[in-house]
Amino acid sequence: MAICLEGIRVLELARYQAGPRCGLLLRDLGAEVIKIENVGGEDTRALGPFVDGNSITFSQRNRGKKGITLNLRSERGKEIFRELVKRSDVILENFRPGVMDKMGFGYESLRELNPRIILVSASGFGQYGPYRDRPSFDPIGQAMSGIAHLTGEDAGGAPILTAAPIVDRSAALHATIGALAALFHRQITGEGQWVEVALLDTALTLLDIEIAEWYSSRTVSGRTARIVACKDGSVVMHPSRAHQWVKVYQVMGRDDLANDPAFVGRSASKERTQMRQQLLREWAKGQTVAEVVRIMDEADVPCGPVLSVPQVVEDPHLWERKIMVPVEPAPGAKSEMLVPGETIKLSKVPWKPGRAPTPGEHNQEVYGGLLGLSADEIAKLAQEGII
Repeated sequence: MAICLEGIRVLELARYQAGPRCGLLLRDLGAEVIKIENVGGEDTRALGPFVDGNSITFSQRNRGKKGITLNLRSERGKEIFRELVKRSDVILENFRPGVMDKMGFGYESLRELNPRIILVSASGFGQYGPYRDRPSFDPIGQAMSGIAHLTGEDAGGAPILTAAPIVDRSAALHATIGALAALFHRQITGEGQWVEVALLDTALTLLDIEIAEWYSSRTVSGRTARIVACKDGSVVMHPSRAHQWVKVYQVMGRDDLANDPAFVGRSASKERTQMRQQLLREWAKGQTVAEVVRIMDEADVPCGPVLSVPQVVEDPHLWERKIMVPVEPAPGAKSEMLVPGETIKLSKVPWKPGRAPTPGEHNQEVYGGLLGLSADEIAKLAQEGII
């Protein structure tokens, strides 16, 4: 059975989150992803938490990839990388802008080696712009885009960051989409190109409505869904349409409001919106989470429980959908690792997980099988600290 990206080879120089998650998705779609690490392994391997000494952080982002080590600061290492470029389709990197040029592997240099090559660059602020050279991570994108400001405040009144690194992970999706588009364009034209995404760009797109609203009206509406406390926990209810508010009022025994156009729909006044939220809170505090979810489900009103991480792990939906899956232990480890599962489900394409590679695990396969180096040559490169 054919796989979507079968025959596509990706060289991944990326570290941390946005770049490796792009590589993970390309791998899941069938590409051969070769992760290139420094000799001894990249620094992300030292980030906890750990299972049997193996980084969960590294394993989540790199499962199923082939792993090689290569010293790109050495001339011999650069020569080897050039040979890999000639035999590859996509290069994935998330260095600061200008670093690839300093290494001798800017897009123009790569294109001379392989006119069909596609370079995917993910950075904090982009390859141009006033913030180009600044370092950045997910929290900076959340802060500078307005996400933290709108998310809420802690007990001290400070803006709150989301627990999940939504900017990194959304940027990974943008990078993946860009890589796929470039591959499709190359299929038509035969030409490679440079795909560029930035964390702050991505974060700003997540607030596109709020930014556009402020630009035009100098107001920001923010979210309409609210967390509502119950007897034994909390739920989120999001009746976004008039007929859903009618059902909510009926459930609460307020047919008078259900028949009042001023109290239904998104166009309700601020005063009435606050009033109906208070009514929801008063009604829900006498119910359990399970009761509220059941009642709202029966009324066809969007509603979900606020779950803790332990409760999420016990949720049967996670396991039936294979959103997270256990994989075989790494060499020397005893315990399985839980890693991202089949995120994108294609009816005609098989999928299987795999564990993250150990440092240099596929050196023999790549350098011997792909580049044709002998066992003695590979051993010498290892002895000299090149691989």
